[in-house]
Amino acid sequence: MRFSISLYAEGDREVSLEEVVELADAVAGLEGIASGYGTMGYGAQIVVEADNSDAAVDIALEKFASAVSVTSLPPWPVVKAESVSEDDDYADLEDQIP
Repeated sequence: MRFSISLYAEGDREVSLEEVVELADAVAGLEGIASGYGTMGYGAQIVVEADNSDAAVDIALEKFASAVSVTSLPPWPVVKAESVSEDDDYADLEDQIP
């Protein structure tokens, strides 16, 4: 099953636009997007395949750390991780159809 995982790492200084662009490039192959410009942290939303939400978060944490390692961003601790399965996402859409 596919999961969309949102991750956020927090640190001790403001993140530059250039660093967010580097992270965006690093997560692009994971169907990812990056954020954090002008904040005290950086994040990404990436897509992973896993059997369940917990496994998806574990996989995403590894992929996120790997992506961060090829940027000039410091390896700050991840303070937030959220998971949405493809099935959950479709269920939300079906609930909105009259």
